[in-house]
Amino acid sequence: MRTKMFFTVMAVAAGAALGGSASAGAVGSLGTTEVTIETQNGDFFGTVVSSDPDSCAEGRTVKLFKLVGDTPDPKVDHKIASDTASLNGDEYQWSTGNTGLHRGRYYARAGKTDFCRGDNSPVVKASSGF
Repeated sequence: MRTKMFFTVMAVAAGAALGGSASAGAVGSLGTTEVTIETQNGDFFGTVVSSDPDSCAEGRTVKLFKLVGDTPDPKVDHKIASDTASLNGDEYQWSTGNTGLHRGRYYARAGKTDFCRGDNSPVVKASSGF
C-alpha cells in the first residue's frame, strides 16, 4: 500500500513539474507591445503597436507619467493621465487630450498583462510654446 501511495505522489509531483514547465514556456509567447508618444501644446498622444493587436493593442490602457528622476520608473514617477487605445484607421491610438502641462519630461506606459509584454515609450520633453 505504501509503495502504491509513493508512486501516486511521485506521479502527481511529476505532473505538477511538467505543468510548471509548460507555463514557464508560455512567458516567451507573450505578445509584443510598443508604445509611442508625441506632445503638442499640452496634448499627449501616441500609438500602441503589437504582434497581437486584438489582445495587446485594442482597449489597452496607456498611462502618462511625468519623469521625476533620470530614467522612467512608474513606481516613483507622477501619473498624470490615462487613456485606452482604440483603432483609428489602421493604428491603435491613445490620447490624453489637453493636460495643461507645458514643461517637463514625460513618457507613456502600457503595463504587462497576462498575454502581453509591457512597454515604456521614449521620454519626450514638453516645453511651453508661449
